[in-house]
Amino acid sequence: MRKRVGSTLLAVAVACGVIAAAPATSPASASPAPPQLEFANPVSQALFGTAYREALDNLLRTNTIGYDAKYDKSGLLDPATGLVRAGGGYAQPWTRDASINSWNATSLLSPALAENTLWAVVDQDAGGALRVQQDDQQWDQVVWTTAAWHHYLVTGDGAFLENAYRTTANTLTIREHATTAGFNATYGLFTGPSFFNDGIAGYPAPPADATESVSTGSSPWPGVASGMYLSTNEVYYSAYVNAANMAEKLRRPAAEVAGYRAKANALKAAVNQYFWNAKTGLYDYQLLADGSRGAYQEGTGLAFALLFGIANPAQARSILAHAQEMPWGMPDTFPNWDRYSDAQPGRHNAIVWPLVQGLWAKALAGQGDQSAFASETARLAKLADGNSGFWEIYNGHTGVVDGGYQRLGDTVKFHWGSEPDQTWSATAFLDMIHTGLFGLTFTDGGLAFAPDLPAGWGDVTLRNLSYRNANLTITLRGAGTKVGSLTIDGRPAPGNTVPATLSGSHTIAITLTGAAVADRDGDHVPDAADRCADTAGTVDGCPAPGHLEAEDAVNTGGVKTNVNHTGYSGRAFLDGLWAQGAASSFTLHRTSSGSATAAITARYANANGDARTMTLSVDGHPLRQVSFPKVSDSWDAWGTVTFAGIPLTGRDPVVTLSYAAGDTGSINLDWLSATPAAR
Repeated sequence: MRKRVGSTLLAVAVACGVIAAAPATSPASASPAPPQLEFANPVSQALFGTAYREALDNLLRTNTIGYDAKYDKSGLLDPATGLVRAGGGYAQPWTRDASINSWNATSLLSPALAENTLWAVVDQDAGGALRVQQDDQQWDQVVWTTAAWHHYLVTGDGAFLENAYRTTANTLTIREHATTAGFNATYGLFTGPSFFNDGIAGYPAPPADATESVSTGSSPWPGVASGMYLSTNEVYYSAYVNAANMAEKLRRPAAEVAGYRAKANALKAAVNQYFWNAKTGLYDYQLLADGSRGAYQEGTGLAFALLFGIANPAQARSILAHAQEMPWGMPDTFPNWDRYSDAQPGRHNAIVWPLVQGLWAKALAGQGDQSAFASETARLAKLADGNSGFWEIYNGHTGVVDGGYQRLGDTVKFHWGSEPDQTWSATAFLDMIHTGLFGLTFTDGGLAFAPDLPAGWGDVTLRNLSYRNANLTITLRGAGTKVGSLTIDGRPAPGNTVPATLSGSHTIAITLTGAAVADRDGDHVPDAADRCADTAGTVDGCPAPGHLEAEDAVNTGGVKTNVNHTGYSGRAFLDGLWAQGAASSFTLHRTSSGSATAAITARYANANGDARTMTLSVDGHPLRQVSFPKVSDSWDAWGTVTFAGIPLTGRDPVVTLSYAAGDTGSINLDWLSATPAAR
């Protein structure tokens, strides 16, 4: 149910569009010029490069807002710098989102923006002591500490660290003594909801009931409030570890450092005692106050167990072997609770949040599970490319934009919307590229590299990446996770590390070996020889141009997947071709790179009163306006239209149908095919 604002009714009103969220405003100061991601393989560039550009735009333009004094309760914001909001429909820099986004990407891409955003969710008590803001979702607010320590490692900012440590120490003390979402001494664990599951749809029964009769939110449920959840306790473990790291760096008394480390060790032991399930080979999701356990899967909980080192090597291998993913990624909680189903998944149950995908992919890369990392990253890239950017939630079986279901009272099951332009969805993908693909690892002494370049993706370069006082161009060649060589400006780099003192512009070249021998897409073409290693097909491993589903195209300008009409093929159809700027682009993978003409056929729906027009382009060049005659008075009826004599050049020409100036648009699109002209 994410981001409740005062009451359930107000939250529902915002989600339904009855009350508009405050729009983003321009930041007072611009962020640094963003990096550029360049794959030598045009297929990889189209898939991952497109998603990367969209993610950068999401973070640094769409969701960067100007300074607002109402967020400066810490007194530490820079009025000349903006901050990052949670995303479309959520105009504020929420604690969880601010922390995750800074950890994922903002601290690296725009340190000043990240710092302002982190301080925007900190306030002061009556005595002026800094603390993470005390709101109605306080159970996981200590994730801020993990983000703050990461920010220090990226920037080396000692002044920031001083204030971050004070904030961390005060917040942990508050949480340890809280009567709500506090510490349960019997189990040695923290109580309260799981990491971001603020809706009761994220919980089995018990502690919920079949009709969700108490509240749509999770906190009002006594069993949730007094229960203990895997991800939340892992976030506390990480907070204690990083509090100790901060104290040690700041040369605080040894007893202070040791105290935090002791609390971290005790919490880690309690998590392993009460949540590890040898029968399932996974960590359980919940432990209720009466001692009953819930052997369910929580995506963030499994990711945190690997990322924070809570799982030992044997447990980590077991998690990788037994964790269950859905066709479109790692779900939030799993499987379906009895009151939900594949047809009506819960908002926080058996459904895919890119936030979770990003954390899981980071964990997979850290474990060296190259094929699984590649698959999760490709899934999110496809979800973004196929839906005009990064949405909040997707259906785990179809990949369709879907906010999931939840009870609204005793008898009504409410279908939520999935909000567009979600910042932590975009930064999840940015982190897949930075932390996963390029293996950026920040330490107090410098920037280390542990890349993970899957077979079939091709060589890749990240340009214009700022790190402290340096501007880096990083190139990965080969494939695998083993670094064969790493040079800085042609000279070997000891320890595969860029020192924190490096300044100026430099080129880092990394050669990789040891790629996994696999066939990720199952099309019987090994990844190393597959032009489209993450999309099954028959043309050198790529989809044949004779039938391309529209939901698999690169869609922009608001075009997205939908299933609210019948008769479509594939997993969905496209709507959103309803305003200028909307476009759907199809790459036609061919066996040769010569020039030829083809007939392009599109299957579409048009229930308007007249024929509608679109612009057909090839490789970005407008060719002509094309017409889509009316099919029926029903949007459930589909027709086809063919456009002859379309010139194609190169091995992978791109055909685009767009709603350009002078067009009337407003059609739904199902598939496109290309047939070579007869000789």
